[in-house]
Amino acid sequence: MSQQLSGVLTALVTPFSADGSVDHATLSKVVERSISAGVDGVVACGSTGEVGALTAAEREAVVSTVVTAAAGRVPVIAQTGATSTAEAIRLSKAAEAAGADVLMLVTPYYEPMTLAETVAYLDAVADAVTSEVMLYNIPGATGVNLDPDTVRGLAERHENVRYIKDSSANWEQALQLIHHHSDVIGTFIGWDPYLYSALVEGAAGVMAGTGNVVPDQIVNVVAEVKAGDLVGARESWNALYPVIDALISLPFIPAVKAGLGLQGLEVGVPRAPMATLDAAETERLKHVLAAL
Repeated sequence: MSQQLSGVLTALVTPFSADGSVDHATLSKVVERSISAGVDGVVACGSTGEVGALTAAEREAVVSTVVTAAAGRVPVIAQTGATSTAEAIRLSKAAEAAGADVLMLVTPYYEPMTLAETVAYLDAVADAVTSEVMLYNIPGATGVNLDPDTVRGLAERHENVRYIKDSSANWEQALQLIHHHSDVIGTFIGWDPYLYSALVEGAAGVMAGTGNVVPDQIVNVVAEVKAGDLVGARESWNALYPVIDALISLPFIPAVKAGLGLQGLEVGVPRAPMATLDAAETERLKHVLAAL
């Protein structure tokens, strides 16, 4: 990818059919919804996409469907991290072959890893591929935090390590990445309530699961910030925030899927054992969407 990745990236849901299989036809519609709204990229097999509930074969098929649906209109970021180095390399090479533009690497998330082991895993995968790499820092799931100095070291060692998605929810760390390390790595904030603040602070962009539900409104906030209209962007954000807050406060993946259903795009329910929203939660989401 020759162009610098920036702006808003939708962390796509993975739709499921009634029989529990991946619904690829609906996945294409989910991709189209975000691209038509003007997002700057789409992300396959991320946390919002229930990657932990997908088989390796399903992950490869999802990436292929997203690449086909995007049809070169926006970059496709494929999350290819795994619990072993060998599997992460295999998934990364498969995503490269399928046409993904950027590989996003979550670090191993089952066995407790040391920071040194985690860095060795990232070094090995980055060396094994030619595509641009986005580090994925989500210590709540992996137990290991990629601190800003470690991130810088990875970017300086590997020319293809270009971006980081920071889902640490640590605002001080996010600011350090943005202000001290943007000369070597572009920071995407992956915590949706920080969307406006991250953009104003100068983040390369945001990766938002809420972009499935309200892509037009998020794109509008991004456009206003880029244009320097911070007053207008703040007003747009104030109108949008109740929806973001509701989605993030409820069980997130069920809420995003329910939000799409409330807007007329049925994507099925999350894979068990993840539950759906209850009636009160669905009513809360319905209310804030109606207000927006």
